[in-house]
Amino acid sequence: MTTDYETRLFVEDGLGVGVSAVLDADRAHYLRNVLRLRPGAKVALFNGRDGEWLAEITELAKRSATLGVIEQRRRQGVEADIWLAFAPIKRARIDFIAQKATELGATVLWPVFTQFTAMERVNLGRLRANAIEAAEQSRRLSVPEVREVVRFDALLDAWPDDRRLFCCDETGGGIPLLQAFTSPGPGGAGLLIGPEGGLAKVELDRLDKTPNVCRVNLGPRVLRADTAALAALACWQAAAGDWAVGQPAENN
Repeated sequence: MTTDYETRLFVEDGLGVGVSAVLDADRAHYLRNVLRLRPGAKVALFNGRDGEWLAEITELAKRSATLGVIEQRRRQGVEADIWLAFAPIKRARIDFIAQKATELGATVLWPVFTQFTAMERVNLGRLRANAIEAAEQSRRLSVPEVREVVRFDALLDAWPDDRRLFCCDETGGGIPLLQAFTSPGPGGAGLLIGPEGGLAKVELDRLDKTPNVCRVNLGPRVLRADTAALAALACWQAAAGDWAVGQPAENN
């Protein structure tokens, strides 16, 4: 079903027929002054749980906006479960990773401090804002979880036993990436992207000693960290992810 609206907004509250969704001052400003919408205009709302719903702006004040939910337009589908753990990089490029990883269907974004990570802090609020905006623009029905930054060893200690972790190894070790991605396993999968300087030898040794970890080869070229992250995500989705499933069904 082709929709007759373009604006999509992520909300935290539940959605259903007759529900009133109240937006904060920033969202009200966006609707009123950026998009120049007025009461009566239609927008789409989603929350990652209830699918996508058509709503109408009923009140648009300076510090808030109220939208009345009318009908469901798309049902919530089952997403391919792929986590992205990555060493933080410079600001514009980490924004890029958050945006494009969201578009490519990552369900978790997990910054990891490794031995050679150059960044000392990560703005998690900014990461989540980039992920929300990318989900809104890409018609995705969910927003990836943005997790607190962890150290490399803590990541491996916390990694679920039933979830495979594929480490993109720029040293040329590991098995070919597409060969590794043929079976994600019952608990989904994860990708680990190291920093621009690569992972330290002690970190690679720890990976080799950790169950359920597979080092994969991204080919003959050395890729930048953001390129590697998106290339790996795209290949995973093509081999074992939701590209084989298609879009969630729309209601008629």
